[in-house]
Amino acid sequence: VFEKAGVNLSVVYGTMPQEALQAATERGVDRAAGMAPGERVPFFACGLSSVMHPKNPFAPTMHFNYRYFETDGGVWWFGGGTDITPSYVDEDDMKHFHGTYKKICDKHDPEYYKEFKAWADRYFVIQHRNETRGMGGIFFDDQNDKEPDEHFAFSKECVNSVIKSYGPLVEKHKDDEYTPAQKEWQLMRRGRYVEFNLVYDRGTVFGLKTGGRIESILMSLPETARWEYNHQPEPGTPEADFIDAVQNPRDWV
Repeated sequence: VFEKAGVNLSVVYGTMPQEALQAATERGVDRAAGMAPGERVPFFACGLSSVMHPKNPFAPTMHFNYRYFETDGGVWWFGGGTDITPSYVDEDDMKHFHGTYKKICDKHDPEYYKEFKAWADRYFVIQHRNETRGMGGIFFDDQNDKEPDEHFAFSKECVNSVIKSYGPLVEKHKDDEYTPAQKEWQLMRRGRYVEFNLVYDRGTVFGLKTGGRIESILMSLPETARWEYNHQPEPGTPEADFIDAVQNPRDWV
């Protein structure tokens, strides 16, 4: 069913350069305020993440990451999210996936889904392509405006709902018939996945800057990917519809 799938559990502590701390948090948030230039930041971080790349082009890739950071200076925050990256648009799939997380968000805060869905659409942008990596989901960072137990309860429910949101999509599509051309399209979209993760992904950049275990850091990359020079889908095709969806993010629920 899966070409490549993995789960990472990270518990790390020590000191890190201030630029690594900036890479790990929302852009523009200064977590090293008051520290001397060049001074290393003592920190603790833990996170659970997973990426699943199915073989079938009609079964979407799924990624989640939920994490907690704190520094010795008393600063703490939660971050994370779950997102979906298909190669073809299936509106029923997207309604199910987004609908699952909207229910969770609405249970914890009526503003969460609207805010975190828009955050995912902003975060997962491949800027040099003017495309999103996939069809979004929820994403949040720097969450520390409530009691820690409240933020943890939200993250915990999101993690525990991955199978509910994603499992039916894999079961639905894992045995779909597909052509060699559709497989090539999937591999080209996997190439976009690689581009985002190596250039823009916050966790990847943080891992590389802090000297983490390289096999774990790059676990999210697909086993195979493809690049074709200036490939443009034919107008009116499912592939062209997909490009429109990643250039103009849609509301699914």
